Amino acid sequence: MSSSVFRTVPASADVVIIGGGVMGASTAFHLAEAGVTKVVVVERGDLGCGSSGKPIGGVRAQFSDPLNIELGSRSLRAYRDFPRRPGAGIGLDTVGYLFLLDSEQQATAFEAGVKLQNSLDVPSRMIGPDEARRLCPYVSTDGLVAAAYSPTDGHARPALVVQGYARAAARAGVTLATHTAVLGLDTAGDRVVGVHTSHGRIACSTVICTAGAWSAHIGAMAGVGLPVRPVKRQLSFTVPLAPPAPRIPFTIDFSSTAYFHNSDDGLLFGLADPGQQDGFDTTWTPEWLELFRAIARRRAPALAEMRTCDGWAGLYEVTPDHNALIGRSGELPNFLYAAGFSGHGFLQAPAVGEVVRDLYLERKPFTDISPLSADRFRPGAGARPEAHVV
Repeated sequence: MSSSVFRTVPASADVVIIGGGVMGASTAFHLAEAGVTKVVVVERGDLGCGSSGKPIGGVRAQFSDPLNIELGSRSLRAYRDFPRRPGAGIGLDTVGYLFLLDSEQQATAFEAGVKLQNSLDVPSRMIGPDEARRLCPYVSTDGLVAAAYSPTDGHARPALVVQGYARAAARAGVTLATHTAVLGLDTAGDRVVGVHTSHGRIACSTVICTAGAWSAHIGAMAGVGLPVRPVKRQLSFTVPLAPPAPRIPFTIDFSSTAYFHNSDDGLLFGLADPGQQDGFDTTWTPEWLELFRAIARRRAPALAEMRTCDGWAGLYEVTPDHNALIGRSGELPNFLYAAGFSGHGFLQAPAVGEVVRDLYLERKPFTDISPLSADRFRPGAGARPEAHVV
């Protein structure tokens, strides 16, 4: 989607959303749908140019914390309904999610997660190594103890979701100010009153930070602590496969975080490099592939020898506990935030857009998101959400 490159921005707005990725687009759509029309989305590049630009995003409700399950489930329903509301195809493919487990400890933890998911109407189940291999013929059962599978999960195209939300928001009157950098925020007392951009100042009543990996910087402009750090993640694509790859679940080797799934006429490979340093560098380094191949030789041997033709690097927006930051600042009540999703922003974006809309309108969201407040990282704060998120 091509959006306007602004020489000047509107002089005022009710809401300024900082960040034009999937979270900003979802928030803009849900606000506009609720009748909030004076909304400006400020994006320093093109819409979806940050983490949301990844080629395929997983969508799932397989978590071990009720809140993350609820956000995932509600978003899955919204993605299934996306062709109707807001009205766009997103390449959704419900191939399922398959977690491969190689220890009894992992199996026990996932059994508890499946029980919780089932209680919240997620049709996940534990399966044995042989069934895992039937679902994904590439899998080696050597050393495999069990697997967890949910057939209603899958993957979709984040860029199409951003476009769908943004077009619907624009039709409803939202201004999409692309190639417009945020330079600073004006505050007066306990309020944010203006946003300085590279194309002018916007006086505003509310600021919503959906700036992904850059959210800590935006928060600092307002004096709001948002503990988000950028970490590079890389993936690669195989050459077209002949015969074509079978249709397989989104498959994750839980111990190593290596994952693979269908992508057009081949497969996509991914892995979180445990030695990756923090930073905003998004240079793809082909040497990274050897980390994936080393895991594949044990867990999915055929993949280790497949030729690749391209790759991609992007940024995860990571918090200390790998759970999102969603809420309203205690110091600046008209500064809202939805950031730090640690790789789960795309799969939770529809539900979070609803939540942020309701926070703005001061009405009760569909679920209690207080455990995701940034205040949980303050000294003496209480319990935190899910302890281990993949």
